Amino acid sequence: MIGRRFLHSSSERNSTRGNGDNRENRFEISVAPVEHYMHPLFEKASALTETIIASAIEVHRDKGPGLIESIYEWRLMKELELRSVNCVSQRVVVVEYKGFTREEPLRFDLLVEGCVLVEAKAVEKILPIHNAQLLSYMKLLNVPLGLLINFHEMKVTDGIRRLILPGANQ
Repeated sequence: MIGRRFLHSSSERNSTRGNGDNRENRFEISVAPVEHYMHPLFEKASALTETIIASAIEVHRDKGPGLIESIYEWRLMKELELRSVNCVSQRVVVVEYKGFTREEPLRFDLLVEGCVLVEAKAVEKILPIHNAQLLSYMKLLNVPLGLLINFHEMKVTDGIRRLILPGANQ
């Protein structure tokens, strides 16, 4: 368990300098315990990102930019399968809202080994809504890491963003 530090100011001693009564402030540090939660799949997900990125590089190296997203998504899935990495492209999730529940098929690009959500794009520029969508899906699926990969770059590594579910790595 790691502690959180707090600074406390206290007037410790009086000293007489000149004609006034000056108080010297001393700061004390006390440590209060803080509970930290790390997502149980975070370390596995973090280790997988290297393989996923290497697979994306291989897919991009073969044809380069200019194809549509669905082709990159399919090719990335096949490349991961060739590397014996399990991935799925759609899942039924239970969505909850104020006590109501609903099963909904959630269409996402790739869920790798159940712990990394990959969103493949082929766009001129990644927009904030792309990040928001990936993060929302990560929350719904309780996935600690997400990769947003834009294949519409001359060098695909320039188009990769890594998102972490808030609190998953603490």
